Amino acid sequence: MTFDRSRLDIQWVKRKTSPPRLTGRALEIASDFNLVRTRRRDLDRPLRPDARAMSDIGLPPQSSASTLTRVERVGAHSHVRGLGLDDGLDARKSSQGLVGQLRARKAAGVIANMIKDGTIAGRGVLIAGQPGTGKTAIAQGMAKTLGEETPFASMAASEIFSMEMSKTEALTQAFRKAIGVRIKEENEIIEGEVVEIEIDKPVGAYAATTAKTGKLTMKTTDMETVYDLGTKMIEAISKAKVNAGDVINIDKASGRITKLGRSFSRSRDYDAMGATTKFVACPEGELQKRKEEVHTVSLHEIDVINSRTQGFLALFAGDTGEIRAEIREQIDSKVSAWKEEGKAEIIPGVLFIDEVHMLDIECFSFLNRALENELAPILVVATNRGITKIRGTEFRSPHGIPIDLLDRLLIIHTEPYEERELKAILEIRCEEEDVELSEDAKDLLCKIACETSLRYAIQLISAASLKASRRKSAKVDVQDVSKVYGMFLDVKRSTQFMLDYQSDYMFNETTAAMVP
Repeated sequence: MTFDRSRLDIQWVKRKTSPPRLTGRALEIASDFNLVRTRRRDLDRPLRPDARAMSDIGLPPQSSASTLTRVERVGAHSHVRGLGLDDGLDARKSSQGLVGQLRARKAAGVIANMIKDGTIAGRGVLIAGQPGTGKTAIAQGMAKTLGEETPFASMAASEIFSMEMSKTEALTQAFRKAIGVRIKEENEIIEGEVVEIEIDKPVGAYAATTAKTGKLTMKTTDMETVYDLGTKMIEAISKAKVNAGDVINIDKASGRITKLGRSFSRSRDYDAMGATTKFVACPEGELQKRKEEVHTVSLHEIDVINSRTQGFLALFAGDTGEIRAEIREQIDSKVSAWKEEGKAEIIPGVLFIDEVHMLDIECFSFLNRALENELAPILVVATNRGITKIRGTEFRSPHGIPIDLLDRLLIIHTEPYEERELKAILEIRCEEEDVELSEDAKDLLCKIACETSLRYAIQLISAASLKASRRKSAKVDVQDVSKVYGMFLDVKRSTQFMLDYQSDYMFNETTAAMVP
C-alpha cells in the first residue's frame, strides 16, 4: 500500500465487527510465531456510525433490527461505585455505596494507590471477617477505584474444581487475565479542511469500464495540498458525503474517513448547514500527522489468540482449554523485548479469589510459587472462616490457609456493622432497587437485620415491594415487611424448625453445630 502527494488511492479494508479489535503490535506475536492466520475482506459499504459518534454530531442514533438493548440488572454489589475515600485516603462514613468499615476501606485504598503507581507486584492481600461484613464489596470498590485501565479478574475458589482442565492451569489462566499489556503504536493520518472536490466522470461507450478520477484539495492554517483521487477513494468520499468546507480525518492505513465537522469559515453558509451542524476550527500545522494509539490487552487474550487456529474467535468459544507452556514462554519473551524497546508497558492488575478457603493444598502451593514470578498480579483473597482444616490435609490453620502463604499476605480485617450502619446500607439498597419504604418499615427492616443477618434483610426489600404493589401502594409499609418476614424464614428460624420436627424427616443427623 503506497501513499504520496500525487496519488491517493487508499483501499478499504474492514474486519468483521464481532471479534474484539486487537490491532497493531498486539498481532505481531501471531505473525512472529506463525500460529495464527488472519484474513481481511474488502467491503464496499462504509463503516456504520455508532450511537456515540452520531450523538456527537447532533443526530439521533440509527435504529436497526440488530441493535442490542443494554439491560442493567440490580446485583448484590451493583450499588458499589468506589471505596469512598477522600484525597487523604481517609474513609468517609458513607460514600460511593460503602458504609462503615473505615479502617478496612482505608487499608484497601492504600493498596489501590500502590497498584496505580505500579510500585508493587506479586503481593497478596487477605480480606478476612465474619459473613456479611462487606468483604466482597470492598474488593469491588477496589476494582471501581482502579478503573478500566487496570485489569481486574475475579473468581470463586470453587470454580477451580469445575473446569475441564488441571487446577494449576486454571489458576495460571486466572493470573494472566489479571496482567495487562499496554501497547503503543503510531498511525499516519491526513487531517484538514476540504477546499474543493473535483471528480471526472467518464462518458461515452466506455464509461462503465473506465476508472473514475478526481482531485481533492485540502488545507490547514499553514499549507494547502492537492491530491489525485483513485476509484476507491472517490467512492469513500461519496459515501461519507464529504463537501467543501468539511474538516475531515483520513487514516492512511485503512482509508477510513471521519468527518470532524464544518469549518468556522463556512459558518455564514446558511444553506449548507442545519440545526445539528457542528463547527470546528481549521487544523494547524502539517496535513500529514502521526497519531499515537494505545491498546490494552491481557496476557491471557494473547495466549488464546496464539494457541488456537481460529484466532480472535477463540475468545468467544467459552472454554479455551489448556495452553502449552512453550507458547507462554515465547509470548513472555516477546513482551519483555517490547518493554525494553519502549513499545509496550506491563500493567500488573488484580486477581480476586473469593472463598479462598475452598482451595486445596496443591493450589496453595502453586500460589506460593506464582507470587514470586516476575509477571505476577496483585492477589486479593477473601474468606469468612476461622481456624479450620486446610482442604486436602488434616492440619488446621487460621482461615484454612497454610501458614507459609499467610506470611506473604497483608491481612485486612472487617468488623460487624453497627445498627446505624445497617440502616444506612438498607437505605442505599432501597434506592438502588428503586423501592420506597416508610420510616417505620425501615426501622423494622433494620431490627430484622440486627437479629438475623444483613443479607436476609436486603432480600426482603424486593419481596416487600412486590407485596405492596399487590395492594396498589407505591410505598412499602410495616405490614408488607411483616408479611414477607413470615413467609420466608431466616437461618435461625429454619434451624429451629428442623430441630423441632426432625423426627418427621428422613436420614437426620442432629449435631451440636446445628443448635443456634
